[in-house]
Amino acid sequence: MRVAGGVLKWLIALLLVVTAGLSAWLYFAPPDLIRVGSSYAAKIVCSNVFVAGRDAGQVLADDVQAPGHPLLKFMAVHVDRDAGTVRAGLFGVFGKGLAVSHEGAGCTAVPDGDVSAAKLGAVPAAPVPHQDALWPEGEKVETSQDPAITAVLDDVALAGPGMRAVVVVRNGRIIGERYGAGFDAATPLLGWSMTKTVTAAIIGTLVGEGRMALDRTGLFEPWKADGRAEISLADLMAMSSGLEFNEDYGDVTDVTRMLYLEPDMASFAEAKPLAHYVGKVFSYSSGTTLLLSRLWQQAVGDPARALAWPREKLFGPLGMTSAMLEADARGTFAGSSYLYATAHDWARFGQFLLQDGTWNGQRILPEGYVGWMREVAPASKGEYGRGQLWLRGPEGGTPRGQDPDRGFDLPEDTFWMQGHDGQTVAIVPSANLVVVRMGLTPSKLHYKPQAMLSALIRAVQ
Repeated sequence: MRVAGGVLKWLIALLLVVTAGLSAWLYFAPPDLIRVGSSYAAKIVCSNVFVAGRDAGQVLADDVQAPGHPLLKFMAVHVDRDAGTVRAGLFGVFGKGLAVSHEGAGCTAVPDGDVSAAKLGAVPAAPVPHQDALWPEGEKVETSQDPAITAVLDDVALAGPGMRAVVVVRNGRIIGERYGAGFDAATPLLGWSMTKTVTAAIIGTLVGEGRMALDRTGLFEPWKADGRAEISLADLMAMSSGLEFNEDYGDVTDVTRMLYLEPDMASFAEAKPLAHYVGKVFSYSSGTTLLLSRLWQQAVGDPARALAWPREKLFGPLGMTSAMLEADARGTFAGSSYLYATAHDWARFGQFLLQDGTWNGQRILPEGYVGWMREVAPASKGEYGRGQLWLRGPEGGTPRGQDPDRGFDLPEDTFWMQGHDGQTVAIVPSANLVVVRMGLTPSKLHYKPQAMLSALIRAVQ
C-alpha cells in the first residue's frame, strides 16, 4: 500500500508539473490558432458593444461562435467601458486578445498589445439623421401595402436563417423592411466584404479629383525591384494582381493572420510575393483591398485628412450617418472587411450605385466609373467586376463551375455586394430595385438570397 501510495503521489506531482508547464506555455507563447480566436473574439465583441450597442454576452454566444470552431466555445471576454477596451482569451486567460474603441471610428484589434500605437487622430462626428424626413433624405419609411410584397418579406425561408435585416428599395424609396429579433433600423450591422465595394467607391472619389489613376503601376517601393512592378491599381481592384494570398477562414491562413495577428495589415499584404502572372488569374483576396486602402490614404496625403475622407466625400453626401469604417492598429482602414452601418445606410449605398454614383443631383463618382466597376474582370470568368463587386449572387452550395444564379431568372444587369456570413446588397437597375439582406448565416447553411430577390422582382412587376 505504501508503494501504491507513493506512486499515486508521484503521478499527481507529475500531472501538476505537466499542467503547470502546459499552462505556462499557453499563457506566454500561445499557438497562433488560439491567438487568432482570442483576437477575433475581442474585435467582434468590441465593435458590437461600442458601435452597435449590443450585449457582450449575446455577441460572444452568437457572433463569435458562428464559425463553429470548437475553441471559440471556450472564449471569455472582459469589457472595460471606461477604458474602451475588450480583452479576450481561451478560458479568459490564454491568447491575450485585445481590441480598443476609438471615438467615431469603431474598434481596432491590437494583436501586439500596443494601445498607444493603435490610437487614431480625431475623426469628424457624424451628423444626426433626420428622423421625420422620408428615406433616403431621412429615416421615415412608408411601406407598400401590396400583399405580394408582404408575402415575400414574411416568408421565413426566403429571408433565410439568421436574418437580421431585409430592406427593399424600389424607385428610390423603401417599400418594405423586416428585422430579426433584437435588431431594428437603428442597429449598425457589419458588412464584412461588402466593405470592399465601398473601398472601390472611395477610390473613385480620388480618381475623380485626379489624385489616383487606375493604370498606375509601381505601386509600392519594394515592388519596383521585381515582377510586382507591373501590378496596376486596376489589377488590384479586379482581384487579378497575381499576389499570393490564402483567403480561407477555416484556420490560421493569410486572411485570419492579417485581420487578427498583424497590427499593420497592409504591410503584411504588401510583402506577399507573386504566385501568378499579373492580370491572368482571378484570386479573391482581402489583402488586395488592404493594399487599396493604404494606396488611397497615401493619395490623400495628410493622415488626419485621410481619416476624415470617407465621411467627408462619401458617407456625408449620401446621408450614411451610421457608417463606421474601422482601421487596423497602424491607422490603415480595414477596407476589406470592417464597415458597420444600418440596413438603411447599406440601402443608401446600393441606391447610390444604382444611380451611377450620383446623389441628389450631385456627381460624387466620375461619370462612367460605376459602369467600369461592373465590367467583367477578364480573369474572373464572368463572376466578378473590375471594381470590387460581384456580377453573380452567392454560391450557396452551388457546385464549383456552375452559375449560382441559374434557375432564378434574374435580369442580366443584376450585380451584388457580398459579405461573409450572408451579407448582400443586390442592385437591379432594370427593375429600379435594391435589396439589402443582412444576417448571421454561415456559408455551410447554403442560403441563397437569389430566391428572395427573384420573388421580389416578380412582386413589383
